[in-house]
Order: sequence, then C-alpha cells, then structure tokens
Amino acid sequence: MDFLAGQPNPQHNFFLMAGPCAIEGEEIALSIATRISAICNRLGIPYIFKGSYRKANRTRLDSFTGIGDEKALAILKKVRDHFGVPVVTDIHAANEAAMAAEYVDVLQIPAFLCRQTDILVAAAQTGKVVNVKKGQFLSPEAMQFAVDKIQQTSSSQVILTDRGTTFGYQDLVVDYRSFPTMKAMGVPAVMDCTHSLQQPNQSSGVTGGNPAMIETIARAAIAVGADGLFIETHPDPKHAKSDGANMLHLDLLEPLLEKLVVLRRAYLETSQ
Repeated sequence: MDFLAGQPNPQHNFFLMAGPCAIEGEEIALSIATRISAICNRLGIPYIFKGSYRKANRTRLDSFTGIGDEKALAILKKVRDHFGVPVVTDIHAANEAAMAAEYVDVLQIPAFLCRQTDILVAAAQTGKVVNVKKGQFLSPEAMQFAVDKIQQTSSSQVILTDRGTTFGYQDLVVDYRSFPTMKAMGVPAVMDCTHSLQQPNQSSGVTGGNPAMIETIARAAIAVGADGLFIETHPDPKHAKSDGANMLHLDLLEPLLEKLVVLRRAYLETSQ
C-alpha cells in the first residue's frame, strides 16, 4: 500500500476507493469487485474495495443498516483475499476499531465523527491506514487536528477525504481549495465524488442526490491534483439498499475512469 504514503509520485495514477455503499450480500459484493478490479488493472489504477459493514447514520429508523457485522466483515475479507486488493470500511465507535481491523486494511472515519478523539485514537492504535472524511461543517484547515491526533498516537498512514460542505439545509458544495490545503499536511487528499452530491435532510426521510454531476466533480478533483477518488457504485442503484440516489451506475464507471486517467496524465505533465 505504498501508493498511499505521502505526496503522489509523478509516475503514479490516482488511486480509487470504490464499491457499494453497504455490503448487501456476498454475491453482489464479489460481482462488483470483479468488474472494478478488472477495470483498474487495465487502466493501471491502484484499487481499494469499499463497502460499509454497517450503516449507523440513517435518517429513518426503518432504513437498511446491514446484514450483520461479522457476516459483512467476512465478505470484505473474502474480497480482499480473492482479488488481492485492500478493503476499506467505516467504523462508528471506538470499540469497533479493533474488530473491523481484523478484516480490513483501511478504517474510515465518517464525516460526522471526524472530531471524535476516541474514535481517531482507537483507529490509529490498530496500525491500519485511517481515512478521515472531512466534516461537512469543517474547513479543510481544521483537518490538521484530525491528522495530528492520529499521527501522535501511532505511525498509521492517514488519508483525508472531502465529501462536500453544507450549503443551506438540503445541499452540499465542493470547495476545491481543500485539495492543496490538505495535501500540504503531507497526506493524500481524496475526493468523494458521490457523497458530495447528496441532498440531505429531505422531507421524505430519504437522502436525495445528483449523480449526473459525478463526472463533473471527479474531473475537477483530478484537475486540481486529488491523489485519489472515492466513488460508490452499484449495478442497480435504484434498488440499492443504501444511498442509491447518489451512486454511480456500475456500467458508467469504466468510461469515466478512462477520461480521468487522461486528465491525471495531463495534470502530472503540467505540474512538473
């Protein structure tokens, strides 16, 4: 996982964290991983499979939260072992860190929890890579404190991911100044291309989204030097059990990544 360390090497592509929002079952997880792994291998994109073993932050009580922690974590481990790729999942409390670390390579801290010291410290103590989502309510400069908490606890690698900033009550915007700011902290900076297009707090209790803008968000992120992209994708977003409104249809991932690889090459050439 050397490609996650420090600033991007001029010879490296961006890396990709991608997969379904939540682990819905073994068959669909393996199917998604099969397709994305093949695409990334062809395009030379370092790949991390993403899937939440449990969804703790849901608007309504009757929303899908998962198929069971151990069952979902075992599926993540099977993806890792079968495809030889790192896997990432969210944790929601300090006491989940050690459990999840038995199965995954990257522990992700949700945006709403990015200031929770006990969660950051517990994740760092596992020695795993820690991906911290920037809170929708925080400036990019404020993420230095999350980095400090982790690095002062252990030698764990840190990733910072922007997932948009609250704009009014039901929308988010992306401030692309985040990327040079967070990269200056000596850690990889990632764009969450799907959650940044959420339309939260809808009156129905189901989060909306604007997936037609995923390509725009991704293109702009690569153009300003994002080290990685985070994209939730599903073969049937309308019937996904979580966040279907803002996920990318799996059929659209390959043509999007083909364009982004070209943009990344141009960015590296003009940055030298």
